[in-house]
Amino acid sequence: MKIALLFVGKTESGYLPAAIATYVERLARYAAVAVKIIPEPKNAKQLSEPEQKKREGELILSAAGEGELLLLDERGQEFSSEEFAVFLGKKLHGSAKQLTFVAGGAYGFSEEVYRRASGKVALSRMTFSHQMVRLFFVEQLYRAFTIMKGEPYHHR
Repeated sequence: MKIALLFVGKTESGYLPAAIATYVERLARYAAVAVKIIPEPKNAKQLSEPEQKKREGELILSAAGEGELLLLDERGQEFSSEEFAVFLGKKLHGSAKQLTFVAGGAYGFSEEVYRRASGKVALSRMTFSHQMVRLFFVEQLYRAFTIMKGEPYHHR
């Protein structure tokens, strides 16, 4: 199973790319994980919120491929780390050849992306910047694999 992480816009804060890369590197022991940065639409700052979501959605859908698409969304299903590990394990043993998680832009996703997705995952009821979500999610993905393997990273 391949896991793709799609992120809209480049990660701007200097410390985040290094931290994200650390967890992506650690994940390589468990799965083929690829990170793809989807560039923000041209002139994004001049676009209305709906137009920006629409353009980002087109880019997301063209990059997503054929696998199962899961959105990191504040209205998604919430999990404990252990529950997420079980959820991920079921997905990994399912029929899809690729599992794609998407962290959208600042305004979320277009309706077309919501329709294409098979599910939504929330990291918290709190709102985080779309930049921070990337780090939090790759850490939780790594944690889920260590839970599934019974490794000591997750202390419970």
